[in-house]
Amino acid sequence: MFEPEWDEGCKSCSFWIDNLDGIAVHLKHRDVSFVAISRAPYERLAAYRQRMGWQVKWLSSSRTDFNHDYHVSFTPEEQKSGQASYNYTTGPVPGSSERPGISVFYRDADGTIYHTYSSYGRGIEIVNAAYQMLDLVPKGRDEKGFPYPMEWLQRHDSYEPAPVVIGRGSSKRAPDHDAGALSSSALNTGTGLRSPSA
Repeated sequence: MFEPEWDEGCKSCSFWIDNLDGIAVHLKHRDVSFVAISRAPYERLAAYRQRMGWQVKWLSSSRTDFNHDYHVSFTPEEQKSGQASYNYTTGPVPGSSERPGISVFYRDADGTIYHTYSSYGRGIEIVNAAYQMLDLVPKGRDEKGFPYPMEWLQRHDSYEPAPVVIGRGSSKRAPDHDAGALSSSALNTGTGLRSPSA
């Protein structure tokens, strides 16, 4: 999500945090905590979190093997040899030394922590609300023709025209956008967005 040398988080992983930000308050009421963990120094994570307007708790695993132990970060040697362990298989991991994954832990009454679940790659898509919504519409994700499926993504503060945030969890297009061209079925979903005629 955020390699130690980077100045900003990867755009695809940022899309994931956009989809997960805001759920912590609900999870807390079910005795569940949610945190994001990246290898970059905490100061860089905190600055990027502020830039993106996220509330999610974000921890740094800098100077630890945590991300490697849970098979979402890879050493240069693993990448060069093509023998990295990811998504329950061993093989080449092209590109970045980071890959997406979700791990679940349980702390019992004595304080012992157990690793109970991990999922990677396409297996984590079930928690991405934007993808679930796109899968419902006629064109689906509409990712054919791109060099890789998530090529269309931008960080939420980088789209043109930029959305105008009008409240937590809702936004509308900048005034120069033709709101009449938007589908009314996409606008009246109970998300705080209003139809062009409202």
